[in-house]
Amino acid sequence: MTVLAEAMAAAPLIAILRGLDPGRAVEVAEVLAEAGFRVIEVPLNSPSPLTSIERIAGRLGDAAIVGAGTVLTERDMLSVADAGGRIIVAPNMNPALGAATVAKGLAWSPGVMTPSEAFAALDIGAQVLKFFPAEMIPPKAIAAMRAVLPRDALVAAVGGITPDGMAAYRTAGTDAFGLGSALFKPDYTLEEIARRAKQFVEAAAGLGKRQ
Repeated sequence: MTVLAEAMAAAPLIAILRGLDPGRAVEVAEVLAEAGFRVIEVPLNSPSPLTSIERIAGRLGDAAIVGAGTVLTERDMLSVADAGGRIIVAPNMNPALGAATVAKGLAWSPGVMTPSEAFAALDIGAQVLKFFPAEMIPPKAIAAMRAVLPRDALVAAVGGITPDGMAAYRTAGTDAFGLGSALFKPDYTLEEIARRAKQFVEAAAGLGKRQ
């Protein structure tokens, strides 16, 4: 089992901190880690994202795996690695980026929507298949694709996920959930983030293991 797989097994929740200000990076990450989150993603279209990644990685160490989202190029991937990021998350399935990421020793999670994209990503070495946007991929579609995917393939549903919507995706075969604005927005207070994080952690605790 990979380090990322172990983290998601402990807490199947990926915090997507789009718009995070570097000045708040550490305090927001600490709130999430305290709530039980083990995977944190800072999208590259956030303000000075590499600074946030570096600060979070330096503060949390092995307590959480930190990486970047919306990674589109090999150059960006290398910059994330230099900042201490260990996960490269993309909205699309770019084979060249995937191969470079795997060669660098980082975890790659590409966005996929079809069986062809999913199997191609796994062949390259994707550690997590990011089914995105989940608003366009309902649980029934996940279940249909899960029926043909390898048993050990890790699937994350990302986009529009709420605490109440997680159970249907878990029943369909989803391993983890990427959480965006339902968890974090730049103007949320730490108390609001903590409250939302607790709701997700409690909902995840009631899901049970994927069948």
